[in-house]
Amino acid sequence: MKIKKAVIPAAGYGTRRLPVTKVIPKEMFPIQSKPAIQYVVEEAISCGIEEILMIVSRNKHTIIDYFDRSLELEAFLQAQQKSHLLSKLTLPNVHIEYVRQQEAKGLGHALSLAKRFVQDEPFAVLLPDDLIISDQPALKALTDTYVEKQASVIGVMQVPKERLHQYGVVMSQPLQHKLHQINHLVEKPRSPISTNLAIVGRYVLQPTIFKHLDTVQPDPSGEIQLTDALKAFLTNNPLLANELTGKRFDIGLEEDYIQLIQLLHNS
Repeated sequence: MKIKKAVIPAAGYGTRRLPVTKVIPKEMFPIQSKPAIQYVVEEAISCGIEEILMIVSRNKHTIIDYFDRSLELEAFLQAQQKSHLLSKLTLPNVHIEYVRQQEAKGLGHALSLAKRFVQDEPFAVLLPDDLIISDQPALKALTDTYVEKQASVIGVMQVPKERLHQYGVVMSQPLQHKLHQINHLVEKPRSPISTNLAIVGRYVLQPTIFKHLDTVQPDPSGEIQLTDALKAFLTNNPLLANELTGKRFDIGLEEDYIQLIQLLHNS
């Protein structure tokens, strides 16, 4: 089955990048002449996605405005003989819907709001914090794997062990080149662990994940963790990890954001 739907959770406060995220969502940080979230939308489109649900919060209206027409600006450009700039306002060729996450209760809670949008189809999840520069779109490896294996699949990358405490990590056994069978998942491990495969912000999931999102208990901070729902999902369903190639940049980290801008400027 072709993956036609994608969910982009973009409701977080962006506390790692305060104070600027008080007024500018990190998903709208400029990279060259486009905001970060447009790169993720374009990645989804290039992999055959036809419908996108963005999960936003009440302070993310600029994201909604960005993916809408600006009739006033279009009229201004035409009146000022600047019609050649209209092409820069072309919207991505994809259907986009929005839903608000009314409380900051974690990625798992945000994703649970996509249940009505997804219905009974497999779907992609792209976290707009994570931009992955590679020869082919990062999501493509996951959608191809899903079509071949008919099993949910998570994007992973090798991460230095001293940074694993910042990620969800997977314990797995290799199946074939870059593909692993997941045996267990740990969210932000606090003690040494025998793996360095960290979950990055790309997933292709079956809709049965919502059953587990509805029943998983909040963590000590009150958040619903997607990793906990995936652990429950794993008890009765196969779950694969696809080791992605390329270079990942977390725009929630200032040093990654600067490195990404420099890389694209020099390329």
